[in-house]
Amino acid sequence: MTDSLEYSALLQLIDERSAAFRSAVAAASSLDAPVPSCPEWTLFDLVQHLGTGQRWWAAIVAAGPAEAPPAKEAADVPGELEALLAWYAESNELLLSALREAGPERECWTWWRAGVSPANAWGVARRRVHEVLVHTYDAQLAAGAVQPMPADVAIDGVAEFLDTCNSTPAAWPHEAATIHYHATEGRSWLLALDATGAWPAPLTDDAAPPSASATGTAEQLLLFVWGRLTMSDLKIEGDRQVFEQLIAWEPEE
Repeated sequence: MTDSLEYSALLQLIDERSAAFRSAVAAASSLDAPVPSCPEWTLFDLVQHLGTGQRWWAAIVAAGPAEAPPAKEAADVPGELEALLAWYAESNELLLSALREAGPERECWTWWRAGVSPANAWGVARRRVHEVLVHTYDAQLAAGAVQPMPADVAIDGVAEFLDTCNSTPAAWPHEAATIHYHATEGRSWLLALDATGAWPAPLTDDAAPPSASATGTAEQLLLFVWGRLTMSDLKIEGDRQVFEQLIAWEPEE
């Protein structure tokens, strides 16, 4: 893992980003407002998605080591703003309570078990930080008032995405390639794609030039890997097709 945060800091960030999420929802004109970064979703859909996710991961962490996750329970989600925000706050606290009780080392089911990020409560907490971070951006976009992300959190978010979403033993179906992500705040990451899969790789002074590179702020890079921005929003060098292949790739493990 190229970046890591203390467990207590992750829990605090979940709480802080969730407060920012609720504020963005409250500031929107309507729960029916469209979410431009999540096509076909309204703001209500976004709150329902994130709150339901917090509850599901709370159950996963509470269940401990398992070969499969618990079934998702149908949620009775209120449609009125004040009640919906209270429901989301309760959902978030359920997750935080489960994480506090579990402690960082408690193992649990995760969908990234074959990746770099650990299948434990620490890994879940880190993933949920960035889930809430990006969906707060989505909510702010819907409300027409996007606020800058904390740079240090966005930096960890890029690394976390590589550790989970871009970490797989499934063979890369194209010519071997490397992608260099460079944040203008001074942090960089390398993703290697070959027959062994896709893995974050160390940056070394004697490494061969990457197949392609993307440069932007950490926030821009995070939003890019999450599909909120496109190549036109970043400085892209090298073989742009590698990015297109990675975006289109749906590996089967």
